[in-house]
Amino acid sequence: MTPRRILVRRWGQLLLGLFFYGNAVALLIQADVGLDPWTVFAQGLEVQTGLSIGVIVVLIGAGVLLLWIPIRQKPGIGTVLNVLLIGPVIDLTMLVVTTPDQLWAQWLMFAAGLALLAVATGLYIGARFGPGPRDGLMTGAHARFGWKIWKVRTVVEVTVLTIGWVLGGTVGFGTVAFALLIGPMVGFTLPRLRVPEPSGLTDPEPSAAPDEPGTAPA
Repeated sequence: MTPRRILVRRWGQLLLGLFFYGNAVALLIQADVGLDPWTVFAQGLEVQTGLSIGVIVVLIGAGVLLLWIPIRQKPGIGTVLNVLLIGPVIDLTMLVVTTPDQLWAQWLMFAAGLALLAVATGLYIGARFGPGPRDGLMTGAHARFGWKIWKVRTVVEVTVLTIGWVLGGTVGFGTVAFALLIGPMVGFTLPRLRVPEPSGLTDPEPSAAPDEPGTAPA
């Protein structure tokens, strides 16, 4: 594959992945059986402020990105587009997707959202245009201070989950299912969707582990 075709594929994957990511988060929200920590946090803020959850997701992403400054982490174009695009897509998708009446249908929607999220994560991270804001924060803290990534992730996500739940975000069995399943699912999609590098060239932008668990992209 020529460098030009690889670049076209990278941009296509990035934009498609972010679009699918927003769709997936909206499905998880409307399934109403439990969310990942960052979306619980965003939903809790939505309840308290009256702003749309998409706007909240953008504001959270921008706030997390500001925390990159003291740890000297440099965002890629994919990082910036992650912050700007996912929230509006969530809001648009939620205009046409509603919570099903039957519990089995809610879980079916949750499963569809989770599967789409795994594909979306593989697409946008596989495009190699930079990590999402939350993962960049954790990998940057590891590089700057030597803190173990899993410890930083655990502390941050337990904190945002607790705050989001107190504020009115949805915590349920879906939260547990998300935590258990998203890692293996992204582990399957990411290596299969990673765009190859042109022969003899280095990766111009760092890649990183997925934002989820702890999505959203939120």
